[in-house]
Amino acid sequence: MRGLRIMTRHIPNTRIREARVAEDELIVALYDGRTISAPLAWFPRLWHASHAARANWQVAGAGYGLHWPELDEDISIDGLLRGAPSPEFRKAG
Repeated sequence: MRGLRIMTRHIPNTRIREARVAEDELIVALYDGRTISAPLAWFPRLWHASHAARANWQVAGAGYGLHWPELDEDISIDGLLRGAPSPEFRKAG
C-alpha cells in the first residue's frame, strides 16, 4: 500500500509502558505487550549523551512519545513503529 501511515494515537494499548537506553539501542515496551528496539545511532542526541542524560526521560504526548528534557529529544511511537530515524541521522547519512 503506497502512502500507508501508521497512526497509533487511536489505539490505547500502543502507549509506552517502559523505556530504556541500552549500550547501542533504544528499547521501548508498550502496554499491548510488544517491545520495540531501534539502533541508538538513529538518534545522535541520545548516542552522544551521558548515561545520566539518557536515563532522564519522560513519557510525553499522552503516552505516545518519549521526551529527554536535557537533550531536547522527542521520539514518537509512530516513528519507532515506522522505523524512522531522527532527522539528524538522515542528514548525516
